Amino acid sequence: MSSSPNRIVATVFGAVYLLVGLLGFAVTGGVGFASSEGNLLLGIFAVNPLHNIAHLLIGAALLVAGLANARAAKGVNTTVGAVYLLLGIVGFFLTGPANILALNVPDHFLHLASAVVLLGVGLGAERNIPRTAAV
Repeated sequence: MSSSPNRIVATVFGAVYLLVGLLGFAVTGGVGFASSEGNLLLGIFAVNPLHNIAHLLIGAALLVAGLANARAAKGVNTTVGAVYLLLGIVGFFLTGPANILALNVPDHFLHLASAVVLLGVGLGAERNIPRTAAV
């Protein structure tokens, strides 16, 4: 892997989110698949099985892109960062049955922090690499 900031961030974040997704299943026994109330991962972050699957998918996308090339990593960092920014903001307003990911306040702040890093690197680093291939 090159020293591309986008590749490094995508690979590290991908591995971490895969690990978080797997660890989440260790604490979500007995929790409904899309329950609005989840169990706590690390005693802080609420998760349910759907939330764990989301972490696995996001982690896989980041890891694959990070291992592929800088263009792929830049695109996935930017996309996941934008989604996390939206989720971090909207999450504060999701309550009751609409909260299908069992999000809590620490989740919102973690998603916003992830968004800042992913968007910062995706949009700020390696500006000479376009996010998508020209057709």
